[in-house]
Amino acid sequence: MGGFSLNFDKSPAQTRVCVAMSGGVDSSAAAVLLKQQGYDVFGLTMDLLDAPYRPRSSSVADAAKVAEQIGIEHHFIDFRRLFADKVVNYFTSSYLNGETPSPCILCNRHIKLGALADKARELGADLIVTGHYAEIKSGPAGIELHRGKDLQKDQSYFLFDIERRNLEMLRCPLAGFSKEQTRQIARAAGLEVSEKSDSQDICFVAEGKYAELIKKLRPEFQNEPGDIVDTAGKIIGRHKGLVNYTVGQRRGLGIGGNIGVLYVLKLDSRNNRLIVGAKNELKHSKVIIRNVNWLGEGQPRQISVTVKLRSRQEPVRAEVVFLENDMAEVNILTDFYGAAPGQGCCFYDGSRVLGGGFICK
Repeated sequence: MGGFSLNFDKSPAQTRVCVAMSGGVDSSAAAVLLKQQGYDVFGLTMDLLDAPYRPRSSSVADAAKVAEQIGIEHHFIDFRRLFADKVVNYFTSSYLNGETPSPCILCNRHIKLGALADKARELGADLIVTGHYAEIKSGPAGIELHRGKDLQKDQSYFLFDIERRNLEMLRCPLAGFSKEQTRQIARAAGLEVSEKSDSQDICFVAEGKYAELIKKLRPEFQNEPGDIVDTAGKIIGRHKGLVNYTVGQRRGLGIGGNIGVLYVLKLDSRNNRLIVGAKNELKHSKVIIRNVNWLGEGQPRQISVTVKLRSRQEPVRAEVVFLENDMAEVNILTDFYGAAPGQGCCFYDGSRVLGGGFICK
């Protein structure tokens, strides 16, 4: 199996590396390879989930077992309160406000590559390794974040909001490996996690049941049925609770008659209405974003880039004008449909991630 370079100026034996061990196959395989190449490696595992959203299997126990099997130092840190505050509360508040939240982006900034990075520094780490599928390159002005080579697996979109100082420490060495190669590394080391399935949904939402979670955490949230209306305010149907819908959705609306194909345009949480319309009404030429995070060198006043406004959509050409108070105006130069408030807007220069922000209402 081929190796990888961590792009650091010390020898492996002199480089102390923290592997963010989730208990999954990717981070476990990375730890194996680092140990084999002679790095001073240790694992750091976060406990993030508490009732009512803890899964049945314990990733903490799996990570501890892997660390013991491969003979590396292992540390555990309890981030349950911080995770609930920065990620889960954000998620529920966004839905209550009629937004489509991006909890994984906030988790990477505040938890996985925020608080964990601070703890790694305390433990003497030079670098942090994660299982993210994104490419880390050494550029003229330092470390750069790029899209993964396999664009179907690329996770760079979820990393645009991390702080620059934490990006400098980050390495994602498995970006050049296929999933089967990664599993083979774990199998060769005799690790049971080699056959562990990949996580698909948001980690704290069991089986995608958003409404049930929000009702437990926010008793005031009822997710009651309400009116589906067109842009003129005419009632044309009933929705099953706004949390079950997202901007751009066209399936599952349950609208009968010969109305034609309709799409969700807006979640009107104040009036508990689902506003729908034709596809052309979803078209956007401009969005305003907030909480802009810049990862490039010397933030300009204006820049031509491509932007990704949802994790599974391809980047589109845009001009970004930076405003005061960490805001920006994104002028979209090609057809784009369905920008959803709360979702991330990631800036790309070719494959390189230059930062991003969050779409406002």
